Amino acid sequence: MADKKGPSSATGGGDNKEKRRKESILDLSKYLEKTIRVKFAGGREASGVLKGYDPLLNLVLDNTTEYLRDPDDFKLTDETRNLGLVVCRGTSVVLICPQDGMESIPNPFIAQD
Repeated sequence: MADKKGPSSATGGGDNKEKRRKESILDLSKYLEKTIRVKFAGGREASGVLKGYDPLLNLVLDNTTEYLRDPDDFKLTDETRNLGLVVCRGTSVVLICPQDGMESIPNPFIAQD
């Protein structure tokens, strides 16, 4: 009786498949050593100097300041607290933007008049 081999046996068990490397869709290298503002799931906001990051958007911020919220209506107040060096988990990061502001661009999906 002939020994049947599956397709994975012929290729060495499928070990030759190229492993996909996780790559971030954001290029944060231009913001290294610059102050950024980060919004987190749950409503917290902080700003600090970006010292490092990885493909999962885990961030390392230095001289970090957290912006406190009013416990009654959850709006940002003028109160802040200094946190120093912080590691931010990428799973909780919702938004990253430069502290010095953003510029408005026209919507590329709407026909311009």
